[in-house]
Amino acid sequence: LACSQLWKSKTRKVWIPDAEDVWKSAKLLKDYKQGDKLLRLELEDGKVVEHQLDPRTMNLPHLRNPDILVGENDLTALSYLHEPAVLHNLKVRFIDSKLIYTYCGIVLVAINPYETLPIYGTDIINAYSGQNMGDMDPHIFAVAEEAYKQMARDERNQSIIVSGESGAGKTVSAKYAMRYFATVSGSESEANVEEKVLASNPIMESIGNAKTTRNDNSSRFGKYIEIGFDKRYRIIGANMRTYLLEKSRVVFQADEERNYHIFYQLCASSNLPELKVLKLVNANNFHYTKQGRSPVIDGVDDAKELINTRNAFTLLGINDSYQMGIFRVLAAILHLGNVEIKDRDADSSIIPPNNAHLTVFCDLMGVTYQDMSHWLCHKKLITATETYIKPFPKLQAINARDALAKHIYAKLFSWIVDHVNKALHATVKQHSFIGVLDIYGFETFEINSFEQFCINYANEKLQQQFNMHVFKLEQEEYMKEEIPWTLIDFYDNQPCINLIEAKLGILDLLDEECRMPKGTDDTWAQKLYNTHLNKCDLFQKPRLSNRAFIIQHFADKVEYQCEGFLEKNKDTVYEEQIHVLKLSKFELLVELFQDEEQSVSPMEAQTGARTRLSVKPLKARASQTSREHKKTVGHQFRNSLQLLMETLNATTPHYVRCIKPNDYKYPFTFDPRRAVQQLRACGVLETIRISAAGFPSRWTYQEFFSRYRVLMKQKDVLSDRKLTCRNVLEKLIKDKDKYQFGKTKIFFRAGQVAYLEKLRADKLRAACIRIQKTIRCWLLRKKYLRMRSAAITIQRHVRGYQARCLAKFLRRTRAAITIQKFQRMYVARQRYRRMQDAALVIQCILRGYVARQKYQQMVREHKAVIIQKMVRGWLARQWYKRSLEAIVYLQCCVRRMRAKRELKKLKIEARSVEHYKKLNIGMENKIMQLQRKVDEQHKDNKNLQDRLTNLENTYSSESEKLRNEVDRLRSTEEEARVNSNRITSLLEELAKLKKDLEETQREKKTIEEYADKYKLETEQLVSELKEQNTLLKTEKEDLNRLILEQAQEMKEKMEKALVEETKQIECELNEERSRYQNLLTEHLHLEARYEDLKEEMTLTMVIPKPGHRRTDSTHSSNESEYTYNSEFAERDEEASRGPEDVPKAPLDMSLFLKLQKRVTELEQDKQSLQNELDRKEEQIHRIKATEEQRNRARGAELEYESLKRQELESENKKLKNDLNELRKVLSEKPTAAISAPGSPAYKVLLDQLNSSNEELEVRKEEVLILRSQLVSQKEAMQHKETMTEAMFYAEDLQKMKDSGEITQAYLGLKEVNRLLESQLQSQRKGYENEVEVLRGELQSLKEENNRQQQLLAQNLQLPPEARIEASLQHEITRLTNENLYFEELYAEDPRKYQFYRISLYQRIIDLMEQLEKQDKTVRKLKKQLKLFAKKIGEMGVFNQMENVSPGQIVDEPIRPVNIPRKEKDFQGMFEYKKDDEVKLVKNLILELKPRGVAVNLIPGLPAYILFMCLRHADYLNDDQKVRSLLTSTINGIKKILKKRGDDFETVSFWLSNTCRFLHCLKQYSVVTLNDDWQVLSDLAIQIYQQLVKVMDSILQPMIVSGMLEHETIQGVSGVKPTGLRKRTSSIADEGTYTLDSILRQLSAFHSTMCQHGMDPELIKQVVKQMFYIIGAVTLNNLLLRKDMCSWSKGMNIRYNVSQLEEWLRDKNLMTSGAKETLEPLIQAAQLLQVKKKTDEDAEAICSMCNALSTAQIVKVLNLYTPVNEFEERVSVTFIRTIQIRLRDRKESPQLLMDSKQIFPVTFPFNPSSLSLETIQIPTSLNLGFLTRV
Repeated sequence: LACSQLWKSKTRKVWIPDAEDVWKSAKLLKDYKQGDKLLRLELEDGKVVEHQLDPRTMNLPHLRNPDILVGENDLTALSYLHEPAVLHNLKVRFIDSKLIYTYCGIVLVAINPYETLPIYGTDIINAYSGQNMGDMDPHIFAVAEEAYKQMARDERNQSIIVSGESGAGKTVSAKYAMRYFATVSGSESEANVEEKVLASNPIMESIGNAKTTRNDNSSRFGKYIEIGFDKRYRIIGANMRTYLLEKSRVVFQADEERNYHIFYQLCASSNLPELKVLKLVNANNFHYTKQGRSPVIDGVDDAKELINTRNAFTLLGINDSYQMGIFRVLAAILHLGNVEIKDRDADSSIIPPNNAHLTVFCDLMGVTYQDMSHWLCHKKLITATETYIKPFPKLQAINARDALAKHIYAKLFSWIVDHVNKALHATVKQHSFIGVLDIYGFETFEINSFEQFCINYANEKLQQQFNMHVFKLEQEEYMKEEIPWTLIDFYDNQPCINLIEAKLGILDLLDEECRMPKGTDDTWAQKLYNTHLNKCDLFQKPRLSNRAFIIQHFADKVEYQCEGFLEKNKDTVYEEQIHVLKLSKFELLVELFQDEEQSVSPMEAQTGARTRLSVKPLKARASQTSREHKKTVGHQFRNSLQLLMETLNATTPHYVRCIKPNDYKYPFTFDPRRAVQQLRACGVLETIRISAAGFPSRWTYQEFFSRYRVLMKQKDVLSDRKLTCRNVLEKLIKDKDKYQFGKTKIFFRAGQVAYLEKLRADKLRAACIRIQKTIRCWLLRKKYLRMRSAAITIQRHVRGYQARCLAKFLRRTRAAITIQKFQRMYVARQRYRRMQDAALVIQCILRGYVARQKYQQMVREHKAVIIQKMVRGWLARQWYKRSLEAIVYLQCCVRRMRAKRELKKLKIEARSVEHYKKLNIGMENKIMQLQRKVDEQHKDNKNLQDRLTNLENTYSSESEKLRNEVDRLRSTEEEARVNSNRITSLLEELAKLKKDLEETQREKKTIEEYADKYKLETEQLVSELKEQNTLLKTEKEDLNRLILEQAQEMKEKMEKALVEETKQIECELNEERSRYQNLLTEHLHLEARYEDLKEEMTLTMVIPKPGHRRTDSTHSSNESEYTYNSEFAERDEEASRGPEDVPKAPLDMSLFLKLQKRVTELEQDKQSLQNELDRKEEQIHRIKATEEQRNRARGAELEYESLKRQELESENKKLKNDLNELRKVLSEKPTAAISAPGSPAYKVLLDQLNSSNEELEVRKEEVLILRSQLVSQKEAMQHKETMTEAMFYAEDLQKMKDSGEITQAYLGLKEVNRLLESQLQSQRKGYENEVEVLRGELQSLKEENNRQQQLLAQNLQLPPEARIEASLQHEITRLTNENLYFEELYAEDPRKYQFYRISLYQRIIDLMEQLEKQDKTVRKLKKQLKLFAKKIGEMGVFNQMENVSPGQIVDEPIRPVNIPRKEKDFQGMFEYKKDDEVKLVKNLILELKPRGVAVNLIPGLPAYILFMCLRHADYLNDDQKVRSLLTSTINGIKKILKKRGDDFETVSFWLSNTCRFLHCLKQYSVVTLNDDWQVLSDLAIQIYQQLVKVMDSILQPMIVSGMLEHETIQGVSGVKPTGLRKRTSSIADEGTYTLDSILRQLSAFHSTMCQHGMDPELIKQVVKQMFYIIGAVTLNNLLLRKDMCSWSKGMNIRYNVSQLEEWLRDKNLMTSGAKETLEPLIQAAQLLQVKKKTDEDAEAICSMCNALSTAQIVKVLNLYTPVNEFEERVSVTFIRTIQIRLRDRKESPQLLMDSKQIFPVTFPFNPSSLSLETIQIPTSLNLGFLTRV
């Protein structure tokens, strides 16, 4: 009925067959009706097809499961169990979710991803350890954990059967399973057996694995590894069996294949010195390694692999000599393959003499060349009477050579396996084991031979065992639930097995044919045809072949070629060749062939729980070499397989089926055809078929009720859930055969859950539609009412607006008319006024024009008259001048003529004496006249000198010459004549001077023009300089602003770098502290182990054996250096081993010595870590000091730069003054004399300009240098900024250099100087402020000094024992007040306050060191005084003490009892005797009950009492008593913690008291040794870690159930259908933990710690650690559980986290940092609830999930699973988008959080407010022997 209804759904999806994809999904377009032969379907690509039903069966296509069921962890959880559903589910999980593991009932299906996945780390192992198989996602670790758990619970051996094709990942899966066992179980002894078990893998892979076309690391043999466990289920050893090694690969490889890895590893390492003797070369040079033509595997370094192999050999005890022996044998095999055999004739062959490879072979194997070369080409035939030697043909000789090589390799393989087993052999009795079977899967190739026949035969046996086991489990489930069932029919392959192994079966006939002297493959094939053809349905003969046969296996039909069956079954090796090898001098080779004479059958070798490890051919004795008595390979394989099946049947099997997704080794690529083929072959579909034949879907009643509550009416819900489910099912499903009611579950047939899901989805859809309808109606009505109200309001406002607009229009119209009237009047008036004004202006203009014209005419007439007058005057003057010149010329001529006449007369007269006399008389008058003329000329010369300053000296010299000549003329006439001549010359010279003056005037004009031109150029240059000055000012402002911004940025970067560096140092400090504390934990465990071993050595009685106890998964040697081995965690049980361990005393003694040595090493590591911690703290102080020194250096640099700036400013002012003087000179002296090129002013001008140019050049260079220095300083302060900024400054400098503008550089220098000046001023202000602060501090120090002097005066009056205490109390008070003062002072500047705190701590440390030194000195002096007092007492001089002054009596330290104490009655100390110390520790520590002390007494009372006793011992200076009490206290606390370390109250109580004891030691400054102080601190750390472990063990069972599985908000999420492996129900049953359980437990923890008086800061650290454990465990389980990744579960988690935050608020613990530890969990819950579709959603997710790693985000998105059909899955493209956006994150690739991490603990000082004098001891403590002091 249900199925028919499902087929009536038009949109139902079905599966139809397809040639390429095997199955295709299609949607039903038309309802199916009974009798329809065609189905109209629509494929997923939109194509419409018609599907033809089979007319004979009329079977409908398979229905597709609802989308909500797709991607389930268990295939049996699917409602429709058939092949397409299985294939689709696997594909979705593999491709979309990147999940390679899937359950199929009891089978784990593992698909090879061909990619390394981060899901096999130690954190994943810890997460799966101790978990139920169904509670976590499918994983190989889950199968291994289930096997381990069943072995411990059922006391039954287990087996894990791993099968699959070559390349499917069998070896890797088996390797991970063994790694899991080695990690979670640990080992019994120090031998690290688990490491040896794992070390066997590289050895077996190197000698048994090879590259094939399907797999680069294919196992070419089967192996079964038994991992042995003791009674406490820890690994004690292992044993390995091997099956059917592929020996033919040694001598032949197909294309693209390789020989065994070990050969290529040796060839790749042939250059090693120790391997030179092997004479190996490249692998391509050997016949046995080059046939496949693929000597290299991508990504594999054979040389490195050989190193790993050799390391594994060494770890397993195979020393270097044996290793070299193995390599010699392997190298000899390679050389043997290169031995060339030639034809001698048709029936014989020969090896050429001195064959190089055969020579090397003989040298390596230690045999003679002649014997080996002879027997490689000959064989010995023995008859009854004589012996013949027969030669081999070439082909037969080559086969014999290859057979020998295969035989040697098989022997070596068996020898290595034997020695591996010896190394893994258990030294104690094995209690149980887990076997891991890594065996070949079903194989079929184009050519199948003897190897494929044996492999498929083994798979037939395994499949039979698998079918029986599945059938058995299925029927047991029905019987357990007491439901009626019928026998389920399943495929039984016993007929196929009988065909192979029964009497006259294929193997029997094969052995019989091998015994025949002339048996061949053809005769054997004919026997097979005659025996089985047409008699057995499973045996067939090919049509076109007489040398092949076909067998119908459970997986498929396989055709086998008979060729080679007999030869491979015989495995013939000639005895003569073996005899030559036995005579070898090579010990290892002799050892390989020794066991042939001693070998027995595998049946005889089975003498207990062990079987032989390899199949070895049996040979007859030497006396019977002619007869063949050894068993064939087929017979040996059948016996070995039989033993394997007996072993598997005696164990509980667990199945892992490995699937190869594609043949091309592409990562995450799924080929449906190959997958279906393997699913059919490995039995997965058979499991599905068996499950589908019964009741595959199973629900508990509570789960069914929770899921399908929506299908019930209120009246159907009864108090009895079982009856409610029965009534509802009877109504929903009419056919009662479709379901059955069991005791605890409801069983459904296939398809019924899908039908119920359809009904549920329809009901929810109808409810959603109804809710949507109602909500939409309400929303639309609300919208309509809002629109109606809005329309009315709009109408009202529009109408009012229109009325207002009309009134406004009327008012505006009236106003416009009025405005027009007045405006028109105004316009007319203005027009009239403009016309009137224009007329007046025109009149004025015309009248003025006429007057001006008249005036101009009068002026022209008047000027014409003047011009006429001037012209006429000029003409008259010109005529007068010409007339005058002519007259003068005529006078001159006349006078010259008269003078000539007179001269003649004078000459005549001169001849007479009288004439001379007259002449002299006349000469005197002439001289006088000349004198007057000379004076006049002198005046003229003076005037000329005034005008021509450059000719003044010349005129003066000439005047002097004239005077001298006049004097000479007085005496003689000749002189007078000369003088007259000279006057004439002077006149000529005067004319010349006039000409020179004219030339000088012209030069003057030229100079003046040049001066004007230069002045213009200078002014232009000044204007340009001004413009450049303005530009430079703007540039200066920009540079100034840029420098300020860069300074601010640099400051911010420096602060940020300082903060980051501080954080980094704090992180390093925390890491060092954490490392120290972890190492301390290991040290303490080793100490405890050491004590246990000491106790064990002294035990004389036998303690009964303990029961089973599971070890923690973290106790493995594979853990990090901070974890410890499981033997330390189990040390309580170690001392209680049974009688079988008693004889192991020598072993325990060696272990004892090792542990003692380890304790010493750990103490050294502890001391080194303490030194490292001190070094880190010193590094912090050093960084602070370096920062201050850097600031001081920067101040010095700024001071130097300011001085440089002042110097440049002075130079700048000087240049300005020079420029102003130049301008002044040019403006004040413009004359030609000043501006002449030779004038002084001109020279000054040129000199100043040149000096200015040189000065500017120098300043430009200085500016460039200074800027480069500033840039370099800036780069240094910025801690190596990027090269971009540096190039920016370089380009800036280059531009400035290239521009050549000196003035810009000069002004830039000015601005830099100003900037430096401003920085100097700011620093000066800062220094002044600091000086003021220092002055204030000086004043306060003066006051403090006065106060200290007063206190010192008061202390001097106190007794000596109270003096130190009082001074220390005053010092503490002073430091506290100073701290508060500076905290208020530096409240606004936390960095200064931090520096102050560091300096304060340094001062405190110095004070403590000084105090310690003073105390030591005081002690020393006290001891000396005691000795002196004793000597004085002996001498009888005590009476002299009466004369000692009072001050001396006060200082006397040996008489404290005589000092009166008036201020106190008691000193806060307890006195006890040395003998009472044991009683004190016993009553106060060992027998004290924390509950009574915490409730009735003051918190920390034991700590106070112990401290007061210690204080008294210190008061008496009894160091031995102090040390003894401290040691007893520490040992007592350790004993009580060891005894009751699992009790939270005890651990919390002693953690609180230990911390209080430490605080008291600090508060009262009791002097203890540093070692004791450190031991106490280490003890507190140990107790804290023990407290965390106790809380972890209590909280662990609650976290997953309370935070994930329990539905705090009921009804939000429904339970999805689950498969065979049921998960824990989320419904709160009795005994399950809820969130309230966690909160109650947290409250209990908190109240207990508060009652014990634990420090609030320490409580915060404990709470932070608890919340971290809760968050880490919850997130780890969320990441490993697909069913928990849904929207509703995210809401549930967020609600739970909010409850935890509320608990923190109630307890005032929000500042503890506990909330921050939950941030990853909060973000994971938000990730489950946010939208996951668009790129904006991806961006939001990336910004939101900053506390989650990329791997965690992608994992959550991949695991996200909708609970209802209305949710959508996350698309693959969206996940890829997230990965692309997060690929730049630098984070750890680890998937899971480390839930075992313990934060480093600190113990802040918390002084007690309780006065010790008021403490009294209750009588209930039985401490009456203590006396108050």
